[in-house]
Amino acid sequence: MKINLDGKVAIVSGGTAGIGECICRSLADAGCKVATNYRNEERAQKWRDKNKQDGYDIAGYQADASDFEASQAFVDTVVQDLGPVDILVNNAGITWDGTLRKMKLEQWQTVMNVNLNSLFNLTRPIINSMLERGSGRIINMSSINGQKGQMGQTNYTTTKAGIHGFTMSLAQEVARKGITVNTISPGYIATDMVMAVPEEIRNKIVAGIPVGRLGTPEEIAALTVYLCSDHAQFITGADIAINGGQHMQ
Repeated sequence: MKINLDGKVAIVSGGTAGIGECICRSLADAGCKVATNYRNEERAQKWRDKNKQDGYDIAGYQADASDFEASQAFVDTVVQDLGPVDILVNNAGITWDGTLRKMKLEQWQTVMNVNLNSLFNLTRPIINSMLERGSGRIINMSSINGQKGQMGQTNYTTTKAGIHGFTMSLAQEVARKGITVNTISPGYIATDMVMAVPEEIRNKIVAGIPVGRLGTPEEIAALTVYLCSDHAQFITGADIAINGGQHMQ
């Protein structure tokens, strides 16, 4: 099934590495004009060089998704440069792990701002335009740990569980206006970050995954593209697990 998103404008937060980078490229392959944000200029230049080498033209803007005013300015610039936003993928996320009894306030607030507050910061400036045009796709990236919890990640797990609460409420608000809002909850995916984990630990992780392997960023991206298409018009408010059977609800 070939999905055609020709001419659609998509914003993917945190799209310069890992799953986000793959989502940007897959949306571009489907015909979208894609924009993402970044925080570090030096890393962004390497990302641009890589995109150019691989034949991708993805717009990158320096903006902190955890800052409301910066997010508003980012969205305004994308609209000015590319047009009204049809697709929003809230993918930005970080970890800063520790048990709660040792967790510093900064650890809690930083993870909360990047992982959860960024949803409001980016969705709020976009939602009215989607409502006026009677169409839109919003995908919020959660995690297997938002579904089952994880020791040493009270901050991260709280944000990832909260993401689906945001999804369910917003989906009900905008469903009759032609806008769908869904959550994707990946398990362990073979990103650079996961592959940097010592092989012995990775083998233990894989041993707990019924399909016997890590997921790929391409699999997450393919699901994202599908949810952005007309084929997925009847899917909204869903939390779709893609974890190889590691956690089932």
